[in-house]
Amino acid sequence: MGLLTNVINGVSLGSVYAIIALGYTMVYGIAKMLNFAHGDIIMVGGYLCFCAVQYLGLPPLVGVVLACAGCTCLGIVIERLAYKPLREAPSLAVLITAIGVSYFLQNSALLIWKSDPKVFPSVVKLPTLSFFGGQLNVSPLSIVTVLTCIAVMVGLTLFTQRTKMGKAMRACSEDKGAAQLMGIDVNATISMVFAIGSGLAAIAGVLLCSAYPTLMPTTGSLPGIKAFTAAVFGGIGSIPGAMLGGILLGIIEIFAKAYIGTELADAIVFGVLIVVLLVRPAGLLGTFVPEKV
Repeated sequence: MGLLTNVINGVSLGSVYAIIALGYTMVYGIAKMLNFAHGDIIMVGGYLCFCAVQYLGLPPLVGVVLACAGCTCLGIVIERLAYKPLREAPSLAVLITAIGVSYFLQNSALLIWKSDPKVFPSVVKLPTLSFFGGQLNVSPLSIVTVLTCIAVMVGLTLFTQRTKMGKAMRACSEDKGAAQLMGIDVNATISMVFAIGSGLAAIAGVLLCSAYPTLMPTTGSLPGIKAFTAAVFGGIGSIPGAMLGGILLGIIEIFAKAYIGTELADAIVFGVLIVVLLVRPAGLLGTFVPEKV
């Protein structure tokens, strides 16, 4: 049962990575930029839910909704103030700005919530499920995490395929200039992408803090990097690729911790990414697009 337990834990952890990776892959797919502040929005979402539940005494579900709303607004503000003025700037300038926004959010969290760790309250208060006479125990949080990931994946796919805004996002991803000539508001479309990605980051932050209930201003840094790795692993710019990359990355990490050692788990995760990129530079589900010169 140890093998099955590790698979369940890996899928659960990978589902969190997948939700975060969806934010990375959407922003890159449409705005063609890497929002390295995404991991810190995860942290902000965790703190907003913590304050709503712990200080205001609100139900956990309401706390999650408030965290999503707060991070959605934060994502729009960050895009308008930090990234929109650099729409035509070199990619290096955008990258440096993203790192600056990341440090700004971390230090703002230090000023507001201080550096001492907070114990995050559980948002899923259901009994543990036991199978095979108690040999296999499944946490309700794992089930909720996986179901949330599937719901987000299906919802995003339907949104991008069926709605007018989703079609506008796909058009901007193909060619912003042509999309603008066809009457699409590119700036509003990119703002919507940041809003959706930041809302997903809040959900991932709540799930992550529920699984590892120590909340600090640096909480989202390492998971954010791993989720970016998952997005590249699956094929950045691909929504199914982000989910596949996140699930596989979570399983690899859990098995590495179980059978090799906690100290080497992160090195193995990034090592697997290097091997995959050597074989498939565009990622598992990514498509190589030759650049015309």
